[in-house]
Order: sequence, then structure tokens, then C-alpha cells
Amino acid sequence: MTNFISLLMMNNASGEGSAAGGSASMIIMMVVLFAAMYFFTIRPQKKQQKKEQEIRESTQIGDEITTIGGICGKVVSVKDDSIVIETGSDRNKIKFMKYAIQTNHTANEKIQAEREAARAAAAEKKGKKSKKDEE
Repeated sequence: MTNFISLLMMNNASGEGSAAGGSASMIIMMVVLFAAMYFFTIRPQKKQQKKEQEIRESTQIGDEITTIGGICGKVVSVKDDSIVIETGSDRNKIKFMKYAIQTNHTANEKIQAEREAARAAAAEKKGKKSKKDEE
């Protein structure tokens, strides 16, 4: 990529009469490069952060979660910025900050069940349409 930009700079430097056209093309190149960087790096990262924040905010008592340290447990208490989970067969209770939640298995299962129900409803609807078409 840097070779391409340096090649453009050399082409602009060699054309003495096209100084205005060369600077305009450089500005366009910079805008295109920034737009590509935004759509390939910044935007997906923001979407991921938003998704993680929703998971943390929607955590409720009784949810099965995994922390960023790999500890799995059931949520016993939820406060503004912390949670208490119960883990192991001895029911040990551990307090974590909400930002330590990596996945919420209960929420993932609910989302998956909703998707399957929507697929089943769509398939049923499609089956009804095909029966009407046959008549």
C-alpha cells in the first residue's frame, strides 16, 4: 500500500503542469483510504463493543455466564457495576465487575430459540402458501 502511495507521489511530482490535479487526486486518495479504514476496522469494532455492552446490561439473576477469566457460574446478585456469581458444586460465591462478563449463555439460548421459532414460522407460512397455490 505504501508503494502505491509513493508511486502516486512520484507521478504527481513529475507532472509540473498538473499541480492542481495532482493535489486533488491525493486528497481523493486520502479520503478513500480513510473510508476503507473506517469500514474495515472502526465500524466492526464499535458494533462488537455495542453487542458486548448489551450483553452486560441485560444480565439478570439466574443467567449462566462465563467471565473473561473463564469462570462459569450462575448469577446470584446484580448491582449497578458488579455481579455475584455462584460457581462449583460447593456453591462458592464470587464477586465480579460487569465488564468481566464475556458471554451470557442464557441470553444466547433465548436468541437461538427465537431464531428457530422464526424459521419454523417462516417454513410453515411458506407451506401454507404452496398449498393455496396448488388449489
